[in-house]
Amino acid sequence: MSWSSWLLSVVDISIVAYGLYRFFLLIRGTRAVQLIKGIIILLVAVPVSSWLHLYTTHFLLQEIQVMLVVAIPIIFQPELRRALEHIGQGRFFSEGILLHEEADIAHAIDELARACDHLSRNRTGALFVWERTTGLNEYAATGTSIDALVSAPLLENIFVPNTPLHDGACIIRGDRVIAAAAFLPLTDSAQPGSELGSRHRAAIGISEQSDAVVVAVSEETGWISVALEGQLYRRLEDRALREMLTRLLIAKPHTSLKIWRRGVNS
Repeated sequence: MSWSSWLLSVVDISIVAYGLYRFFLLIRGTRAVQLIKGIIILLVAVPVSSWLHLYTTHFLLQEIQVMLVVAIPIIFQPELRRALEHIGQGRFFSEGILLHEEADIAHAIDELARACDHLSRNRTGALFVWERTTGLNEYAATGTSIDALVSAPLLENIFVPNTPLHDGACIIRGDRVIAAAAFLPLTDSAQPGSELGSRHRAAIGISEQSDAVVVAVSEETGWISVALEGQLYRRLEDRALREMLTRLLIAKPHTSLKIWRRGVNS
């Protein structure tokens, strides 16, 4: 192999590797990651079932594998469309990984708690969705894009009644507000509290479909609530809210709130 052929091979492999790297960064913020994990498990199960002589299982898995050829473009249609949009806008090769320091998150928690306290006192409804490991890009895309540091004045201003951004959810990633007026799925569960409005039903709904921490402020009562894993924890005081957010977003970012379920009104 000549020197030029070797160099072209290196460039070729580098382009493909970097393209895959950028694609994985793109889907990192969506539920497509979980879908890819399921596909990988399915692909691994095919040779394993053959090796174990599970003939019926192997046959079914092979049929499903053929179906995936048609299903994958449909399943990943939002991600593929977003990738093409990014390429057209020249952003596919320019976005990097965002890293968040604990101090920045702690400051953002303080700002959110201050905003919730003010909104609660003024009986102003609000809905904040704090992204954790499950990406929320598909929901953020339904709202208005905002790339700004989390601050109490900004969060309060977003939910001023009768303004363009007050109707919907504010989505936070790390220490930045990424979107406002985003639409969220409503829960179908018959949870105690039939008086819950659309804001709290949306809070429960997004917590059922992701591991996000959702903070809602009631317009009618001024109560501050947190939704996590399909459960709603209501009537939280400022200190309890700060401790809860710190535990979930800093101390143990993947923990649940089982230890909070006692003594908190449901």
